[in-house]
Amino acid sequence: MATIIADNIISPLGYSTQANFQAIKAGKSALCHYQEAPGIPFPFTASLFSDGQKQEFRLDGYTTFESLAITSIRKTLAEQPIPLDERTCLIISSTKQDAEQMPDSPAHNIAHAIGIATTPIIVCNACISGVSALILGNRLIEMHQYDYVIVCGIDLQSPFIISGFQSLKALSETECRPFDIERNGLNLGEAVATLILSRDNRADGWHIAGSAIRNDAFHISSPSPKAEGCQMVIETVMEGKKPSQLAVINAHGTATLYNDQMEARGLIRTGLSNIPTNALKGYYGHTMGAAGLLETILTLHSIDNKTIIGTRGFDELGVSGNIHIVKDNTPTTQTDFLKIISGFGGCNAAIYLSKTPSQFPLQESKKLMTLHSIVITPQKVALDNEEIDIKGHKGGALLTHLYKTRIQNYPKFYKMDALAQLGFVATELLQQKERETKDVRDLGDRAIIFFNQSSSVHADKVFLSSISDPENFFPSPAAFVYTLPNIVNGEIAIRNGYHGETAFYLLPYKDDELMHMITQATMLDKYNKSIITGWLEYVAEDEFCAELSIMSQKK
Repeated sequence: MATIIADNIISPLGYSTQANFQAIKAGKSALCHYQEAPGIPFPFTASLFSDGQKQEFRLDGYTTFESLAITSIRKTLAEQPIPLDERTCLIISSTKQDAEQMPDSPAHNIAHAIGIATTPIIVCNACISGVSALILGNRLIEMHQYDYVIVCGIDLQSPFIISGFQSLKALSETECRPFDIERNGLNLGEAVATLILSRDNRADGWHIAGSAIRNDAFHISSPSPKAEGCQMVIETVMEGKKPSQLAVINAHGTATLYNDQMEARGLIRTGLSNIPTNALKGYYGHTMGAAGLLETILTLHSIDNKTIIGTRGFDELGVSGNIHIVKDNTPTTQTDFLKIISGFGGCNAAIYLSKTPSQFPLQESKKLMTLHSIVITPQKVALDNEEIDIKGHKGGALLTHLYKTRIQNYPKFYKMDALAQLGFVATELLQQKERETKDVRDLGDRAIIFFNQSSSVHADKVFLSSISDPENFFPSPAAFVYTLPNIVNGEIAIRNGYHGETAFYLLPYKDDELMHMITQATMLDKYNKSIITGWLEYVAEDEFCAELSIMSQKK
């Protein structure tokens, strides 16, 4: 297991972890009401950096996003210097990356500024991105691929994001109230949070003692009311552990009607309804790609302080079932905690952290075999290296032709964005081949892991067109959901009832060796019996590529 050896938080509440912890311990919140803002013609409440704060961190030659990430990482390295060589990896968690640079990835610039030579990875897995990044970093260390992993979570708000959540009717104009009977939506927030994972099993450190990612295969933007995904990740990370060891469960707690109810159902179904549970969105809002890291860091520091931070905004329980929401700061003597989180695309994650070190053997890289493969470009389709006759169809029309002639039975295809359509068609053809050869493997336990360079750039442009004219400002909720690249994973999981791990990773370029390493890391989770994985890029109707495979462990 990996050990956390240093951390930093930069937020509107403070520029260090201690400043942030002391602020929330005192009950302070960074949430402010905005009657309007540039490009946002409606009132909202959020936790945002001021223009002065952004300017304070701005570095010459770098965007605000890059500058904040670089500063937080440098502060963390100042606390705990580590070698920045081929044994150190940088993972960034972010749902929308850098609006100033879209669609180019900022990861390379951040890595270059820090002096890291290895290829950086961006985890773009909706709201669970931060916890997903921690899980990936821990696995890479357990596989001995790296000695250190720097994990940095960051997102900045913009008219794009705020108007998108408003279109979904998910925002509260007033301060959010997690799990409360009066809750009516979330607030958005800005922050950057960084921590360093190490192979060094320090006796006084915090250790990642369990982790899981599962898909509930229910809906791309609503959590399952039965909480199957939440239940599965909790049961996985709690295996072999006693609930009495937990000081607290730090929930996602977005203060939306359905998320909080789903998490409550998950805690009840796993027998954890009596464990103290808190949520920190009332202090920071939903910081998206930073949320999982920010809340993990603050929770471990609160337990070091023998304190459970109260759930700001919570007064009266507003979810069915009797769960134990911590209202006010409460003392604790326990030294373990559970972090749970969920996000669009049906993804759910949990991570168990403990101050009790344990010796885990080297996790050997799984030997994988390719069962079937497909390549789709604007000009051709090849399945298991055999070209399919596309009847002269090219570009975007090719995907519709393939659907009509070879699939036909899933009308939701026409509602998907182009990236999702590409992934859907490619996986449908792969699985048809799989059924023909009668080598189907444990489908319900199948993982779906995709990579690309440009995230959801095509869907981003479609959504931007709905908010570009202030006189004709009608953000499209249907278009906004698809601006998360991992929605394609969710669409495929829903179509097939897959409950394995789903994740989307962005790389500066197509790095086959790194992609294979991450695929092997995914297969360390024994629940994932097989995997659909590969490069999935859609930039324009004449520029896209799917190079996907179904892979399984060698017997």
